[in-house]
Amino acid sequence: QVQLVESGGGSVQPGGSLKLSCAGSGYTYGTYCMAWFRQAPGKEREGIAIITSSGTINYADSVKGRFTISQENATRTLSLQMNSLKPEDTAMYYCAAVRRSWCSWSRWTYTDWGQGTQVTVSS
Repeated sequence: QVQLVESGGGSVQPGGSLKLSCAGSGYTYGTYCMAWFRQAPGKEREGIAIITSSGTINYADSVKGRFTISQENATRTLSLQMNSLKPEDTAMYYCAAVRRSWCSWSRWTYTDWGQGTQVTVSS
């Protein structure tokens, strides 16, 4: 069973930066799609960045140009560099994984989730 553990959340002022990490373990042989989701209070969990095992990347419009997803295949560590943070980026951030070669924006696609890390953007 895949286990994912996020870290790196915290509080930052608008315009600031944070880097989230997601340490993965328990992977079996095969290709995986990895993603970052976030969920603000009272809102649906939304996908914001996805990366396939071959390195294909996509971003939600809300974070495009500000956030960067990356993956270290050797260590199965997923990262999310977040720049130019806005108050509307405040949410619980989750990493997710599914054993398949193509990615989806739907949360229901993903079989493995981390516990989440809180990001708060406020002055």
